[in-house]
Amino acid sequence: MFSGLLSHSAAPAADFSRLQRASITFRDVAKRYGDHQVLNAINLQVEPGEVVAILGPSGSGKSTLIRLINQLESLSGGEILIDGKPQTIRGPKDALAAGITLIYQEMQLAPNLTVAENIFLGSELARGGLVQRKAMLSQAQAVIDRLGAQFKASDRVMTLTIAEQQQVEIARALHRQSRILVMDEPTAALSSRDPQRLFELILRLRDEGMAIIYISHRMAEVYELSDRVSVLRDGQYVGSLVRDKLNAPELVRMMVGRPLSDLFNKERDIPRGQPRLRVEDLTDGGKVKPSSLVVHAGEIVGLAGLVGAGRSELAQLIFGVRKATAGVIEIDGEPVVIHSPREAIDLGIGFLTENRKEQGLFLELAAQENITMATLERDATWGMLNRRKAQTISDDAIQLLNIRVPHAQVRAGGLSGGNQQKLLISRWVAIGPRILILDEPTRGVDVGAKSEIYRIMNDMARQGVAILMLSSELPEVVGMSDRVYVMREGVIAGELQAGDISQESIMTLATGVTDSHLKAGQL
Repeated sequence: MFSGLLSHSAAPAADFSRLQRASITFRDVAKRYGDHQVLNAINLQVEPGEVVAILGPSGSGKSTLIRLINQLESLSGGEILIDGKPQTIRGPKDALAAGITLIYQEMQLAPNLTVAENIFLGSELARGGLVQRKAMLSQAQAVIDRLGAQFKASDRVMTLTIAEQQQVEIARALHRQSRILVMDEPTAALSSRDPQRLFELILRLRDEGMAIIYISHRMAEVYELSDRVSVLRDGQYVGSLVRDKLNAPELVRMMVGRPLSDLFNKERDIPRGQPRLRVEDLTDGGKVKPSSLVVHAGEIVGLAGLVGAGRSELAQLIFGVRKATAGVIEIDGEPVVIHSPREAIDLGIGFLTENRKEQGLFLELAAQENITMATLERDATWGMLNRRKAQTISDDAIQLLNIRVPHAQVRAGGLSGGNQQKLLISRWVAIGPRILILDEPTRGVDVGAKSEIYRIMNDMARQGVAILMLSSELPEVVGMSDRVYVMREGVIAGELQAGDISQESIMTLATGVTDSHLKAGQL
């Protein structure tokens, strides 16, 4: 997938010869919040000129571990050594002084300032109380040129792409003579083409002696970049695999505690009930042509198709997000009219949106408030919220879905991607749905969180919930679906029964062709 990235010829070879070298060692590192043990006796070392990837399910402690490095979180036990020596780090500024730079998913940049001003932020060149802007521009441009970046030191950060903003963060690290680079899911916000340049830079920095910690849930990246992969699970260090020994089944087993073959664990013995959701010739007069499907109680039905086929739009029509111009929706044999999501919720329909951060979660609110968002009105009395019931609902949901949080009041935006996704699912579990529409239920989450989500889906199906699952991951569709509908160009192109579901048959319907080479794992 990312092979040949070092042949990238657009940028000149960067000179990182001035990099100093340092190792970082975690010795018996522990972190707890009250009685909640997040990390326990972590022992790990990263040498100069080494990329160590850290994998683990959501809630395994990956993000907490790196927040301990710059003391955004305080240690409960153990110590962190730089070059084998204890280092007094009281906060991010001390971490920078020790040669450590952390790059997070969300850029730590001032968008209204120039690239140069961001690179020098907190360490501006000044003489006689006056900032030396020309000197800053010149030095910043020299670092940018070393990276082979295409932007100018005088450009405002807000005008740059996400990938270019990431390069600004790396440029800042080089300017500050950083020796240790820690990256937390750096490709999460990048487009599919952007990671190549980032990977090239990481490998160059490694070759010049920088110690790099790389947090990711994407296997392809880990295989491409890492010299060693270390796995955390439930706050414990499970083990490491060196590059030559990397293999997906073993990594999955280390992360979730069971083999890859058991990942989906689809329960095939769940009895199929009566038709719960029936859609006849539903259309919006544009993107979605007249489409029909049925989902029975206790059934997981996949909805597959190429990007742009109309899957999400059809789901939005059912949930009342988009306005239908024709067609019929029946729930338990009764025709219904759905003008809004509120009406859909009242009818027992839950909808897990594809974009959890922009369309699903309230990132600044607590986990509890996110869980109970769909039940507030139902449980209120004379306009007064029932806070005790909300607490009970959220506590039950956290336990049922194994959401890794220290308490229900933790801010949703601070949770891992997998826990955020389970938080959204728990919102719809809380309404006691008859029908659950899941749009890309495992997108952007690690394999451990995927396994948990599949378990939840099986549990809900067993309780008689009718589940419509939209997914671009073909193994997921094949592994979890009792039946599959395939969309192509806004219409249902075909239906596959249990015995006929395969990646090849889905692709045949999705593309309208029968070429055998279209076998693929991702639509």
